[in-house]
Amino acid sequence: MKLTAGMALPRRKTSEKLLMGPGPSNVSARVLSALGEPIIGHLDADFLDIMTETKELLQYVFQTENELTLALPGTGSAGMEAAWANTVLPGDKVIVCVHGVFGQRMTDVASRYGAEVIKVESPMGKPIDPEMLAAAIKANPDAKIVGIVHAETSTGVLQPMDEIAKLTHDAGMFLLVDCVTSLGGVEVPVDKLAFDMTYSGTQKCLNCPPGLAPMTVSKPMADWIRARQIPVKNWYLDLNMIMRYWGEDRFYHHTAPINMIYALNEALRIILEEGIEKRWERHWANARRFWGALEAMGMKLVVEEKYRLPSLTTYYTPDGVNEAAVRNYLMDKYKIEIGGGLGELKGKIHRVGLMGVNSDPARMALFIAALGDALKAQGCKCDVNAALDIING
Repeated sequence: MKLTAGMALPRRKTSEKLLMGPGPSNVSARVLSALGEPIIGHLDADFLDIMTETKELLQYVFQTENELTLALPGTGSAGMEAAWANTVLPGDKVIVCVHGVFGQRMTDVASRYGAEVIKVESPMGKPIDPEMLAAAIKANPDAKIVGIVHAETSTGVLQPMDEIAKLTHDAGMFLLVDCVTSLGGVEVPVDKLAFDMTYSGTQKCLNCPPGLAPMTVSKPMADWIRARQIPVKNWYLDLNMIMRYWGEDRFYHHTAPINMIYALNEALRIILEEGIEKRWERHWANARRFWGALEAMGMKLVVEEKYRLPSLTTYYTPDGVNEAAVRNYLMDKYKIEIGGGLGELKGKIHRVGLMGVNSDPARMALFIAALGDALKAQGCKCDVNAALDIING
């Protein structure tokens, strides 16, 4: 189509879909309404009050008293970029734990900022073995940071963090944690386990549109960033400047995504109203029912139960079933989105998100019924009624 001046171009409209993939997740009407509030200046007193309140709400959801708690412009990947850009100096040795695609991304980002990366690896679908980290720390006592993904979005593994945190801090190292798919869905023990650099994204369990990266930084880590001798190589994500904008002096650094802050503020208010502990309990209870329903259908889950992430479930597609065809069927007939595998699991698994508002028995039941129909279309028989009994029981 050739565009000409004066043309009245019809606006393309999208239909509502059930987003049960690895993200983004569905957003409540309250959050969408907040997005449409009037734009005001990024240094307007009213907006600064909203920023302050948003910071306090983030501290609640992160379960932290860290003063340096904020929302960076950009998605969770910007949070990862900012985490490594601010903490690495050229030549620093860091240990990165890799148990999926996003751990591998950590190694890529850290190396781009000049770090010497020591990898501790486990197979996709398995958590990091603390003994392997202990061996890496012993072999590299001069390492500065241990980086790890708390909730690996590519596999659905929830990494146990108690031993990881103890090993890291006993060695005098900083702990950098990716919580993109865990924040708002399961406990992120920032203060309890002394995470030093923690980042997330808004589009997962927070049920907010993509576009911001919540972050919280411990006092020791913040003090190190303030004292670093070499300027941060990423100007836009330099916390030395951004912390002044979110701090008391409100020093201008960038034009904040004002309406996205409105949306995040409202999404966090919804979490506060539910109560963070009750929200974690809801995610766990619904996930266990969902896992049982999938197994009743004959699905083999990828992750051992004690390491499963309640906000993201992965299962192997049955033999003879084209996983992409199932996803397309679900979208075309039911307007339901789920994810396929990444890396070595590509073409082998489905990734289903039960994030925030989508951790709900009615939505789970709709998905189970639709999945059964999609599998039947490929000649795969499964007991949908038994699965629905578990969901509805």
